[in-house]
Amino acid sequence: MSKKKVFVSFDFDNDRVLKDFVIGQALRADSPFEVIDHSLKEAAPERHWPNKARAAIKRSELVLVMVGPHTHRAHGVLKEVAMAREEGVPIVQVIGYKDGNYTALPNAGRLYLWNWANLKRLLS
Repeated sequence: MSKKKVFVSFDFDNDRVLKDFVIGQALRADSPFEVIDHSLKEAAPERHWPNKARAAIKRSELVLVMVGPHTHRAHGVLKEVAMAREEGVPIVQVIGYKDGNYTALPNAGRLYLWNWANLKRLLS
């Protein structure tokens, strides 16, 4: 069975740890998905970032937005969601932490709780 190719979008300035957690879950033997790329702010100068992000999103089958307290205002995440919509790549939003108040990003679908059962269902 092939694994679904997922691009992980997250608030680089506030929630970098969420990317590591998702990558860890993707490595589980029973994981139905693999992380092929993630938010690129750290990997590309600002002027090259949009082209690299769009290319990575186009290679993916789904964009997973890891939502923290400030994600709905994160410029890079909002751009990645817009790119995914333009490219026709489905988007799933998952709350990244147990406690707190979270706002779904506009035009990115429903906000789901983060647990293994949800990830397996949403990303398979």
